[in-house]
Formats: sequence, structure tokens, C-alpha cells
Amino acid sequence: MDREHEVEEHEVEEHEDYGGEIPDEGEIEGDVDMSAGGDADYYEDDSAPNSSSKELEDMKKRLKEIDEEAGALRELQAKVEKEMGAVPDSSSTSATMAEKEEVDARSIYVGNVDYACTPEEVQQHFQSCGTVNRVTILTDKFGQPKGFAYVEFVEIDAVQNALLLNESELHGRQLKVVEIDPVDIKLF
Repeated sequence: MDREHEVEEHEVEEHEDYGGEIPDEGEIEGDVDMSAGGDADYYEDDSAPNSSSKELEDMKKRLKEIDEEAGALRELQAKVEKEMGAVPDSSSTSATMAEKEEVDARSIYVGNVDYACTPEEVQQHFQSCGTVNRVTILTDKFGQPKGFAYVEFVEIDAVQNALLLNESELHGRQLKVVEIDPVDIKLF
């Protein structure tokens, strides 16, 4: 019992350090009784719940203004991008598709490529077929080779020569060389 008395004295001393005892429930000024609809007395101005419809209308009006402004900004951005050439028009899109088809016609698919094989080694392997413009060895999201490549030649005739290297060996693996069908694959 002596211990309880010491704890109580310590609590009283502690409260005295901070300006006195803790008031009992209901003694604090500004307390509002929310139990019996006392919330209407809580609002001192006209911001009570019945005026919220005006606030809601103001918010809707502001939202509409923001949407209109955003639409105007989108139109302006599209106009600027078109003027700067960032958004291709339909005629340049068809030119781009024609270019892709032309690149596909000069390219081959090479399967069963060794994972340790470099683009330079693939290029050397197909150099006898014609001038190699680009070698692309595809990789997964971790940067590891997927085991196949695409070889783009400068001349379209090189593709037929490259097809003769089907089942040839590179790094001890038998390669699968196939012409690219532009309808099935859009490469580069």
C-alpha cells in the first residue's frame, strides 16, 4: 500500500510540473456534446451541413473550369507537337511502315544462337553472304541472351545467300536461319 501512495504522489507532482492537475471529464472549456444533435451548435457561422450544397456547387463549377482548361492545354500540346514533327501525320506513318517492310526484306532470323555468342561473332559468320548492317541479339529483362538474333544486311540479295547457311555451326551449335516474313514479324 505504501508503494501505491508513492505512485500517486509522483503523479500529482508530475502534473504540478506541467501546470496543475488533469481536469475531470466535462470540465474542459470548449467541449461539445455531440450525442443529441449538438453538432448544429458546433458551427458558429453558416458553414453548417445545410450550406454544404453551395460548397458542392462551387466545387463542381471549379472542376468544370479545370476540365475545360485541361482540354485547352491538350489541344495546344497536340498543335505544338504537330508543328515540331513529334506526331507523324498519316503520310509519314505509311512511309515508316514501308521502310520497316524494306528492312525486314533485307533481314534474317537466326535461331539456336549460343548464349555466349557476341554480335560481332554473328556478323563474322554471315559476312560472306553480304555486307551486314546490324546484328541484334535479343535479351530478357535481366540482360541475358534469349538464344536468337536478327541480322540486317545492306543488300537484299544477301538474304538468299544467308539462307544457305541454315544448319551451319557457330560455337558448336547448329543455327536455324529463316527469312523474315514482314506480315508475321515487325522487327526493328
